[in-house]
Amino acid sequence: MTQAPADLSHIASRDKAEILAQALPYIRKFHGKTMVIKYGGNAMTDPALQQAFAEDVVLLKLVGINPIVVHGGGPQIDAALAKIGKKGTFIQGMRVTDQETMDVVEWVLGGEVQQDIVGLINAAGGKAVGLTGRDGAMIRARKLKLHDLNDPTVEHDVGQVGEIESIDPSVVKALQDDQFIPVISPIGFGEQNESYNINADLVASKLAEILKAEKLMLLTNIKGVLDKAGNLLTELTSRRIDELVEDGTISGGMLPKIAGAIDAAKCGVNAVHIVDGRVPHVLLLEILTDQAFGTMIRAR
Repeated sequence: MTQAPADLSHIASRDKAEILAQALPYIRKFHGKTMVIKYGGNAMTDPALQQAFAEDVVLLKLVGINPIVVHGGGPQIDAALAKIGKKGTFIQGMRVTDQETMDVVEWVLGGEVQQDIVGLINAAGGKAVGLTGRDGAMIRARKLKLHDLNDPTVEHDVGQVGEIESIDPSVVKALQDDQFIPVISPIGFGEQNESYNINADLVASKLAEILKAEKLMLLTNIKGVLDKAGNLLTELTSRRIDELVEDGTISGGMLPKIAGAIDAAKCGVNAVHIVDGRVPHVLLLEILTDQAFGTMIRAR
């Protein structure tokens, strides 16, 4: 059930104007810049958070910032697999994807989930267009060779899981220039026209790198990267990340997220943020205020 929007009637008009004025330096700073947003977790499944996300994306576009949405859909894929009697399995955070699972992934990500997001953004006043990696020959991929973290000589077969060979952003740039908001499903294609399921965090990170995005925003279901005591780490460097992986603090599904984030930071993305998608309007809070949310990752 969708929650009612917050009642702001108690805030005086002058105070509302002051709040808007506070955002002006950030709007000026980021005007014309590209923000790549990985959309997933609770923000994708809670109706009130869905609406808040769509409103944030539309507002960013209207003030001259160029948002690009790359989405996941893990829970939706699991639900669709359950309907055909299959259970998802994972190795080192990657979904094992046989041909039957790949068919489900394409149907769920490129169809149901993508169109839901496009609809939400359009209903909020934006002009969203859904794409997969096939559109405009955008994401070329090859089969992922997943080496065991503990024994690099061991290679896990995860099926039709892909790693990115190249991204051609032409179609994304054309849509941006025409005032559209691209919504991208992380599905790539190979030499034989085969489909590949690619981790959405990695697609978002690589796209941000190629577009030289101002920010890469990774929405997740936690406050950010936490230490072993559960405390939020507000800033991380490449060296500190290596230490946290080695001692097991960063593991599982956080591994590809962090790997993509650090690559993007090293390759020219100005700031990478892992933020809590459970916070309403977290995109506006992170981009248009001086309040830090989540973990910021820097190359050094």
